[in-house]
Amino acid sequence: MTESVAAFRKRAELWLAANMPMLGSDTPFGDRADEATWRRARELQRRLHDGGFAGICYPSEYGGLGLDYAYQIAFNEVAEPYEMPLALNIPSLTICGPTLLDTGSEDQKRTHIAAALRGDEVLCQLLSEPSGGSDLAGVITRAERRADTWVLNGAKTWSSSAFAADFGLCLARTDWSLPKHEGLTMFLVPLDAPGLSLRRIRQVNGSAEFCEEFLDDVELGDEHVVGEVGGGWAVASRQLFHERRAVAKGSEYANCGAAESGRGGPIDLVKLVETTGQSGDRWARRLAGRALAHRIVEKALGEHVFRGVASGRMPPASGSMTRLYYAECENLVLDTAVALLGSESVVGGDDSPFTSIGEKFLSRQTVNIGGGTTEIARNIIAERVLEFPREHAADRGVPFKDVRRNRSGA
Repeated sequence: MTESVAAFRKRAELWLAANMPMLGSDTPFGDRADEATWRRARELQRRLHDGGFAGICYPSEYGGLGLDYAYQIAFNEVAEPYEMPLALNIPSLTICGPTLLDTGSEDQKRTHIAAALRGDEVLCQLLSEPSGGSDLAGVITRAERRADTWVLNGAKTWSSSAFAADFGLCLARTDWSLPKHEGLTMFLVPLDAPGLSLRRIRQVNGSAEFCEEFLDDVELGDEHVVGEVGGGWAVASRQLFHERRAVAKGSEYANCGAAESGRGGPIDLVKLVETTGQSGDRWARRLAGRALAHRIVEKALGEHVFRGVASGRMPPASGSMTRLYYAECENLVLDTAVALLGSESVVGGDDSPFTSIGEKFLSRQTVNIGGGTTEIARNIIAERVLEFPREHAADRGVPFKDVRRNRSGA
């Protein structure tokens, strides 16, 4: 018989207390741009796996437990006080792993999903390109068939944590005579493949989490093709579905629910109001209350959409609703914090408990871009959920070789 959720929760609570480190003031913050963070995440993931708590919603034949989302939620609740391998959630376990689960071969699933759940492999995405903007289907990285080998040439950019990854899901064009959505193929590329070079991108906030990659005659066999040759857009569509849900914190494949520690953790607005001595200020309470109400709605919306899509009552594109609302909510929370703090959020100095909020503000736009821009999310909701007429596209149905492109994409 299947273990009840209550019994599973109790067993997880006891195991966590005996095996996982508690969060504390001395817990190092997991900077995703730091290689030490990824070594630590792999170590903690191995502990979860060996203890029988990794991949709770992944099928058992691929190394998971094959349980319902209710078990993951129960684990998340008791895992909150503990240090967890959060770095592995996005994109490895919540985007790339589920994409392989949906579209990969049996060998790919048994090999790479199992390895990711053990902490032995990290997966990343090689999607965006320097000249592509938000038009993912317009990729110009090419994969040519030479004898029995695929040869990839091109460039990718804004790849989250690729420096720490072992494999990347890479979308490439294999047939230029077809319209842009039809001539694509997805590849699982080893990041140490000969001909692949990687460079880290430093952002305005100092982080170097993102990378750009250059593929120069990278040779791959057929075993690296994910899905069907020419069926890359179907794979990418599932990948984007999982990405939007992951970015909105709505994926059942996230390996834990512990809050991030240190300077990158979520903003506690109640504590912020109390710490700044504004508990008696009606204006401050209203600002914080509005943002907190949005957080409650965000959580409820995520669970509603998950159940709706899983049961077939809602189309998969409904995941864009959680993606959009998450961005709106996060911006509201951050704007509220800055409004409550005023100049203290930016001029308090390194020893100030509030300057991390100012640092977050420097990257405010990331939640509007990651997982597809909010503008793209609105289009998807309009066209694929509400069934509004599609926008005009001049390149729809046109062979990609005949589509006009800028000089860098020629």
